[in-house]
Amino acid sequence: RLLTSKRAPREEPFVPFSYYFPCQRWLAVEEDDGQIARELVPVDEAFVKKDPENDGQSPATLGLEQKAKSTTYTVKVKTGDKKNAGTDANVFITLYGSKDDTGIVSLKASKINKNKFERGKVDEFTVESVDIGDLKKIKIGHDNKGNSTGWFLEWVEIDAPSLGQCLKFPCGRWLDKSEDDGAIERIIFPAELQTVEYIPFVPYEITVYTSDIFGAGTDADVFIVLYGSDGTCTQQKSLCLNKREQRMYFERNSVNQFIVEV
Repeated sequence: RLLTSKRAPREEPFVPFSYYFPCQRWLAVEEDDGQIARELVPVDEAFVKKDPENDGQSPATLGLEQKAKSTTYTVKVKTGDKKNAGTDANVFITLYGSKDDTGIVSLKASKINKNKFERGKVDEFTVESVDIGDLKKIKIGHDNKGNSTGWFLEWVEIDAPSLGQCLKFPCGRWLDKSEDDGAIERIIFPAELQTVEYIPFVPYEITVYTSDIFGAGTDADVFIVLYGSDGTCTQQKSLCLNKREQRMYFERNSVNQFIVEV
């Protein structure tokens, strides 16, 4: 009797692979852009490994790498000018694109008003996300918690400078369990005739060196305008997000780096 045996196929050796998700940002209502949750994108290992000659990668260079993989949205929310239109509830939003969605994002810190979602007011927020594709719709609502929870939402405007698009989402309805249809969250689609398209913004890494002479530092709102060779220029862009950063940066004999989209 002839006996034969089969060898098991040789397996390739397992090679471990590491993903790096640096943040280097605040998760605080009073800091940075006010967000308390962040969606992180993986970056090349070189951006997190220490460079002996440079003592690590520049935070701004890292920010530029992350900016290339994500989209920053400016979200403006208009509360209607009706009696009891404002709300004390916690408001959230989800952006839906052709590829993905942002998940639930809490709108915690308005960049314009200390008391957000007041009658007749417009509030502005920053939302960062990985690429979700073309924006198709949004879902916005609240948790119905607080003393005054009912909310009349006039509209939402979402501007994505890196995509060159600004979309308007009209609502004009109550988000209130005792008004309208009783819903406290709504899915809204953009008004095509109110969509504005423009040349997409480009992220730049800006490094500012403040002198070492007496009194060289400043707490003023420092801004930048870039001029091209053909005579065109960007809009004026502040380098600091808030007054706290104005006090922190541009100190005597300091070097500050920023990522700005213009």
